[in-house]
Amino acid sequence: MSDGHHHPEPISPVEARARALEELLTEKGIVHPDALDAVVSAYERDIGPMNGAKVVARAWVDPEYKRRLLADGTAAIAELGFGGPEGEHVVVVENTATVHNVVVCTLCSCYPWPVLGLPPTWYKSPAYRARMVREPRVLLREMGLDLPEQVEIRVWDSSAEVRYLVVPEAPPGAERLGEEELAARVSRDAMIGTARP
Repeated sequence: MSDGHHHPEPISPVEARARALEELLTEKGIVHPDALDAVVSAYERDIGPMNGAKVVARAWVDPEYKRRLLADGTAAIAELGFGGPEGEHVVVVENTATVHNVVVCTLCSCYPWPVLGLPPTWYKSPAYRARMVREPRVLLREMGLDLPEQVEIRVWDSSAEVRYLVVPEAPPGAERLGEEELAARVSRDAMIGTARP
């Protein structure tokens, strides 16, 4: 932790270059540090997985919204004010007691940024991209999600034309909670299908 931040390991070469570039741009007055903080904050809070969590929570409490969401994900997501680049065509799939959906992009890392924010590093890894198609049950188990054998696993291949969002099963007691409380229980990984709320 010699750099004064909370990094358990030394920063990577890419992180070091990004930090040097940020320092140079701010030193020369080209970019104000507040502007950079605003961009990072937008992706973490506004353009991030919190948007998708709001979509999922609404689907859990509003059956009519859920019907629209499953019929036309892009339009229903836009009803809540989310959309834009990387979210032009989003298909929404629903997990049930008998079917578990999981998303992968086998070619690169196509991902619905407006509702999930920045993709996790593992999502872009060749191992995840190959193994999720070949052995999804094994990989999900390694990632901490052990599904019963009787649950069918459906793997959806995201692309530049179509991106996917998973509506996970609502947690027990969801009917007693409000939308905000429910949204707080939805993780990015649950909306990819690699975890449960």
